[in-house]
Amino acid sequence: MLKKRHSFGGVLAGSIFSLIMFGLAAFLILNRQYIYDQWNVWHYQPSSTINTISQRAGLSDKGKFYLAASDAVVEDAAQFNKDCVRQEAKNPILGCYTNSHIYIYNVTSSELDGIEEVTAAHEMLHAAWDRLSSSEKTRIGNMLDAEYAKIATPELKARMDYYNRNEAGERQNELHSILGTEFGNLTPALESYYSQYFTDRAKVVALHDKYESVFTQLTTQADTLYNQLIDLGKKITAKSAAYNADAAALSAAIQDFNRRAQAGSFTSTVQFNSERAALLARTAALEAERTSLNAQISSYNDMYAKYQALTVRTQQLNNSIDSTVAPAPSL
Repeated sequence: MLKKRHSFGGVLAGSIFSLIMFGLAAFLILNRQYIYDQWNVWHYQPSSTINTISQRAGLSDKGKFYLAASDAVVEDAAQFNKDCVRQEAKNPILGCYTNSHIYIYNVTSSELDGIEEVTAAHEMLHAAWDRLSSSEKTRIGNMLDAEYAKIATPELKARMDYYNRNEAGERQNELHSILGTEFGNLTPALESYYSQYFTDRAKVVALHDKYESVFTQLTTQADTLYNQLIDLGKKITAKSAAYNADAAALSAAIQDFNRRAQAGSFTSTVQFNSERAALLARTAALEAERTSLNAQISSYNDMYAKYQALTVRTQQLNNSIDSTVAPAPSL
């Protein structure tokens, strides 16, 4: 009677197949984010605007990859307001990374050239942070905290307070995007880290400095004019008070002179002419004072008109980055 033989070849093939399937499953589990990203990148069709943004921001292939994996899109106000929710009414937002998507507000002001590029790079770095391991977040986060302690400006502190109020627990995430796009000359370790996302990070920092300088110059000019207005206003107030007092005193002196002249109180023509000449001199001096005061008032009015123009221009720029103001003005 024949005995049934076991097929070791079949068993071995089955084991190999099982190992392959196990390895494939493990690979899929461990790399599910990359696979998801790659799938999105394959199906993503960037607009010409996004391509230009990527180039001008100096993004590397990896930076462009994360932008594509996040389906980055530039949107006008109506759609942008649906996709990005503002947290505080007085704090407009220019972009957001939400539900693994990047949305960028279409800023049309030519004076703020570069603002969309910086926004896109900022949001791309949020996508990059989202993909870091816990250990990497700790390592990079420590470097970011140390850098922040050295370079924190009052403006940056105010921004971080905003994030602390509205995005609890995302402090390092925000620093990761802010420092990476707005501050040059970081520590060598951070520069080395950011180099994986940028071919030339100086490009995006320069764009940030370019449009930020527009706001800075307007603020500086407005502050200077404001202080000059306060100072000149005080001088005009004091000078007006002195002029009014001198005018009242001169008016009283003229009335007294006329009264005495009518009453024949002057003992001689010399006395009459002398006092009359003194009053005429006071009148001329007061007229000169009035001319000077009017010149100061005219200067104040001109200065105030310039200050108002700066205020209007600043408001227009602020409106141009505020997606709730429709239509967004183009300067």
